[in-house]
Amino acid sequence: MARRRLLLLLKPLDVYPARQSNGTSRIINPQVLSYLDDRCKVHKDAINFCQDVLGKKLVDWEPILRNSLSHPIRNVDLVVTVGGDGTLLQASHFMDDSIPILGVNSDPTQVEEVEEFSDKFDATRSTGYLCAATVRTFEQVLDDVLEDRAVPSRLSRISMCVNSQLLSTYALNDVLIAQKCPATVSRFSFRIRRDDQLYSRMVNCRSSGLRISTAAGSTGAMLSAGGFKMPILSRDLQYMHGDTIGISTGAPDLKVFLPQHLLS
Repeated sequence: MARRRLLLLLKPLDVYPARQSNGTSRIINPQVLSYLDDRCKVHKDAINFCQDVLGKKLVDWEPILRNSLSHPIRNVDLVVTVGGDGTLLQASHFMDDSIPILGVNSDPTQVEEVEEFSDKFDATRSTGYLCAATVRTFEQVLDDVLEDRAVPSRLSRISMCVNSQLLSTYALNDVLIAQKCPATVSRFSFRIRRDDQLYSRMVNCRSSGLRISTAAGSTGAMLSAGGFKMPILSRDLQYMHGDTIGISTGAPDLKVFLPQHLLS
């Protein structure tokens, strides 16, 4: 049996800018400084742990930082991301539907910690909504994947054309069509096609923009803007312009190993 080939995609450590290279910091609050230092250490430990686990498996794997991705991901059997939803989303921009992805939440939010520091600073860590594993469960979840005991789910994504040219990347969460300056009114018109047939009349808008969301993205910016949470495996798209919400059908998939609570 051929060895599996894995790509290990990592959230970089420099996203925790607690200290400068000379050891000084612009952060005055010592609690915040200590907190950010701890976040960096926890994430680094998570990376080392996941690499140690992979080193024990009969797999070939290569680590890469997410901001080093520039070409489509090919010639691997599985992508493992270590970070949070942002790292998984970054990977999704470079993947088709032939390779599954497994997200590892390297530093999940601790409810008691958020409550403890709520009057001092925001202690929220990674949500990891789409991450099926944490450091604590990674080896078991990985074994289930490698031994085909776990099956990835197919999540809808959005394909986009600009001036009739299809873009090479797909949106797993959402797309926002708006002016570069958020204070500027966006003027646009749109209509919906379904199976190459017109499904709605032309809608002419003057608003802050048009947001289109998949089911996976319906718990993010769309929900904050007044939208609603959709079942994770829904094939629909949700859109909003101004205060209007609509539903349209979506397309290409991403195969993701999801947390069980999203599927129950």
